[in-house]
Amino acid sequence: MPATPDTNCLLHWLCSGRVLRQYLIRVALVTGVVLCSSGCMLKFDAWAPKRNHGLSIPKRYDASLPPVPDVTTGLLALFEDAQLSAYVDKALEHNPDLKGSAARLEESGFEMRKASSSLVPTVDLNGGVSRSQNSIRNSRSRENIYSAGLDAQWEIDVWGRIRAGIRATASNRDALLADHESARQSIAAQTMQSYFKLVAEDQLLNLSRRRLESFEKTYQLVNRRFENGTEDLGDLDLARTDMENSRAQLFRSENFRDQAARQLAILCGAYPDAKFSARSWPSIKHGVQVGIPSALLMQRPDIDAAYQRIRAADSRVQVAHRDIYPRFSLTASGGGQSSVLKDITDSNFSVWSIAGNLAAPLIDGGSRRAELGAANARAKEAWANYQATVLNAFREVEDGLGSELYLHRQEGALGNALAAARSAESRIQRNYETGLVEILTLLDTQRRAFNTEEAFINTRTLRYKNRVALALALGKGL
Repeated sequence: MPATPDTNCLLHWLCSGRVLRQYLIRVALVTGVVLCSSGCMLKFDAWAPKRNHGLSIPKRYDASLPPVPDVTTGLLALFEDAQLSAYVDKALEHNPDLKGSAARLEESGFEMRKASSSLVPTVDLNGGVSRSQNSIRNSRSRENIYSAGLDAQWEIDVWGRIRAGIRATASNRDALLADHESARQSIAAQTMQSYFKLVAEDQLLNLSRRRLESFEKTYQLVNRRFENGTEDLGDLDLARTDMENSRAQLFRSENFRDQAARQLAILCGAYPDAKFSARSWPSIKHGVQVGIPSALLMQRPDIDAAYQRIRAADSRVQVAHRDIYPRFSLTASGGGQSSVLKDITDSNFSVWSIAGNLAAPLIDGGSRRAELGAANARAKEAWANYQATVLNAFREVEDGLGSELYLHRQEGALGNALAAARSAESRIQRNYETGLVEILTLLDTQRRAFNTEEAFINTRTLRYKNRVALALALGKGL
């Protein structure tokens, strides 16, 4: 079809670029309207509340501590015991769970570097080689083509989406740092409590041996009197019953003692054998400096970790919100081709390009709005978890303070009861040998004395463990 004047005008109009410019203007207008309407429909609830926001914190703790001769501020300063300190140091160095926590903390450092790298351009090197052959009139020509180039891309963080992502990663790293400190304190506390458990089981094992020895002597005494005709067979059977029960108790104590040693070995990162040992009770002359409840929010690493996760969730809400806006990026590439490999190193690239790009969401089925809503919900969940962590921390402190008082009183009462039981056992033993009391009275007195001593040991164990738990609950550190 021959060209007409109208056709020439149309071609000239198209080539002038006005159609292209008008089309781009229309696209920009539509994009702006869509973005504005999307922004009106979207709910952006980014918030990072303060640590005490919405929390009812009293001025003092409800429970109180009994008078103590000295006050300390750390776990390791609670007890003066070289063996105990050595076990704690070994646990902090070799515990597998603690090593895993340190690895997660190290990983978060690389994640931070990865997130920060999004702010700088990326440059990629590419290269290739191809071989071609042309056949023309029985003649063949072969040619090798070498190519090399550089591609660069950079997203301009106009709306702060990338920076918000970096802040989220940084807050997550701070949370993992607090988690690691919390893990160190927890492992130290568990090691100390396992040490006290081993001390108690050693003493209970010794008690079981003394109990069996005592009831064996009583059985032999009753047996001699039975052979002499002064006791009947029923009394002998009663004495034998207590003796065999004491033997069973001894086997039970040996098992519990070995289990406590294995638990301590595991915490120290060693093979779980029963070779670990513990000395007698260390001095408990130190107390714990309590402070005020509001200070707990800054002292406990688990509370700090929960708070940092609120900040991370808040930053991720900002990321989801900024993801609705257009993205601006610059791309550039340059390179060259040559049939001679050495010419590729020539810096005078024969091919290059540079472009600016705009990408804006138009229709995504509500995916971005849904992600923003989900990010807001996760931020609310993080805040609820923080509140639960704080309330649980206050409960642990109150329980520790209350138990400190009641266990102290309980241990004192059991100590008085044990002294009275031992005195009564000594007198009843002499009265039985002289025929003033029956065998049932002697056996009952012996059982009462040993049971009271067992209760005394268990209560002391609880008191020592509680002293450690109280310092841990207060976030006193190592």
